Amino acid sequence: MAEAAREAADENDGGRDIAVAVDGSWQKRGFSSNNGVVTVTSVDTVRAGTVLWLLHISAPFFGETLVLYEGAPYFLSPTYFWDLLEKQKISLVVSFPNVFDEMRNRNLIPRETQDLSALKLIVTVGTNTKLKTFEFLQNILKDTAISSVYGGTEFMSSVLPMEISLPAYRGEINAATLGVHVQIFDNDGKSVIGEIGDIVILKPIPNFPVGLWNDKDGSVYREKYFSKYPGVFSIGDYGLINPITKSWIICCRSDEALNPKGCRFGPSEIYKVVETLPEILDCLCVPQYGKNIDERVILFLKVRDGYSFSEDIVTKVKKTIERDCSYQHVPEVVLEAKDIPYNLSGKKAEVVVKKIINNLPHSVINPENLHYYYDIPELKGF
Repeated sequence: MAEAAREAADENDGGRDIAVAVDGSWQKRGFSSNNGVVTVTSVDTVRAGTVLWLLHISAPFFGETLVLYEGAPYFLSPTYFWDLLEKQKISLVVSFPNVFDEMRNRNLIPRETQDLSALKLIVTVGTNTKLKTFEFLQNILKDTAISSVYGGTEFMSSVLPMEISLPAYRGEINAATLGVHVQIFDNDGKSVIGEIGDIVILKPIPNFPVGLWNDKDGSVYREKYFSKYPGVFSIGDYGLINPITKSWIICCRSDEALNPKGCRFGPSEIYKVVETLPEILDCLCVPQYGKNIDERVILFLKVRDGYSFSEDIVTKVKKTIERDCSYQHVPEVVLEAKDIPYNLSGKKAEVVVKKIINNLPHSVINPENLHYYYDIPELKGF
């Protein structure tokens, strides 16, 4: 079947086709071109300051016309986003998937009379695209290809892009970047297919980061990226290679970082705010992953003696985080913990707790306190 799909991705009428798998059936997506040069007008709803924003600096050199939109794409009217695509004859959309999640939830679809024939490709970036959202887009944009790309701010590029000459599958990325030796490692540092593991880069690439700010001896850099597998660059994400399609599935962060709705931040950003409050003795912040690839932030609080965990404390914590960080940092669930676990080096054991609450297959000083994090009623059913 995969071989037949590759044969379907052929040249047609001077343009290149994309074969997209939708429940086993193949549909061609055409890119119009002139002497092999694709004319692209793109609209982007990614955040300024991210690698996704900075990469667009090069777009005009390839003949792209950029349409930049500030604000919620569905604020002015239910069809404003689609109206913009029609008016500007947009052929490429690059966006965080939560934009389309919200459209799906609100059923914000194009008008029947809307002409979106110029739209050839939607690329989602920054976080996983839910299968339901993929299906939503396919149902309303039957002549448009939908895909995701995966990369990193550290090396300012994609590692797993979309290759338009190969078949694409829902929720999967079909190719690795040319020249990038990327694999999936298990806990023993062995390359695996069909198992969830760490996404790693085995050989240097020109755009690897050379260091971190104020890390004068490089120790923080080595600890961050090369400590888990010596000599191998670990990006910090879990992934899986589909043994049938040979395409890639991005699962979640493998370190302590959080990425709700495409807004990536570290738990230390939460700690430096929350631990200044007089009521809080210690805290732990971890992500929880839902059945539909949702991610939400869970914050555990250990209150000081003389205080009782209460809704007032929760409200104060959330308001403080929103004020000093952003509304995107505000945890969805705040719970009490009698103790906070630490590993042997004295660091908070975020990864251990993350694995527990997400039922993932842990070196801590106080393992007896981990039972607080098992079978929490408020976290079930997500």
